[in-house]
Amino acid sequence: MLSSLSTQIAQLVENAGGEWGIYLEDLQTGETLAFNEHKRFYAASVIKVPIMTAVFAEAYAGNIALEQKIKLRQEDLVGGAGVLQHMTPGTELTVQDIVTLMIIQSDNTATNILIDLVGTESIRAAMQKTGMANSQFYNKLMVVPAELEGYNELTAADMGSHFRYLASGKVISYDSCLKMMAILKQQQHRDRIPFHFPDPDGDVIGMLPKWELANKTGSVTHITHDTGVLFVGPHAVTICALNKGLEQIPAAQTIAEIGRLVYNLYQRA
Repeated sequence: MLSSLSTQIAQLVENAGGEWGIYLEDLQTGETLAFNEHKRFYAASVIKVPIMTAVFAEAYAGNIALEQKIKLRQEDLVGGAGVLQHMTPGTELTVQDIVTLMIIQSDNTATNILIDLVGTESIRAAMQKTGMANSQFYNKLMVVPAELEGYNELTAADMGSHFRYLASGKVISYDSCLKMMAILKQQQHRDRIPFHFPDPDGDVIGMLPKWELANKTGSVTHITHDTGVLFVGPHAVTICALNKGLEQIPAAQTIAEIGRLVYNLYQRA
């Protein structure tokens, strides 16, 4: 079924310009459609998904507790996305709330607090366990060390693999995956994959939504990504679209067109 979109998606990314990594997977049939899926891109905020997985792994191992509270410190505050940078140092939040802010608002301060909490090796282990063989994690966000060891990089196929593990309950535990997918579904950055989707809510209160999306975006200058799992009726489809070289608006528009194609295909199926 996905193969029917091959020509249209190839044309879309060619017309858009820039460099693209695309990975689509029907999680029930295993069918995939991919373009440059092993090409490495600067991760931007998409790296926050495996960071979340590392936090849940540490909680499952008993090393931390999701309900434990962490005090916001002045030295934790960094710019970019998120609300924590505007809050008063000394404010206490649970690990669960910090994870939620990192994912649904792409909060960079929250991200760096969690990196300090679980450590670099835990994040790398989460990436390794979910088949992210061509991706790497080195640094906090918005904090560039003077002696840079390497960049946070990932591929579309690796993010597809990570989402497959989460959506199938194959990493940490079924319950952990259920909770992580629930957080991803609360995403507030919806200007890419689902931009052209209809209103998800039914006409009658309590109806099942027309669609759900568990996703994470990423953006820096000339880098625009969106990755996640789209749920339409009985179908679940991974969509990972990574771009470099374009301004954010045209890149986001192209990702939105890819989202529209996938949604229309599965909504009719």
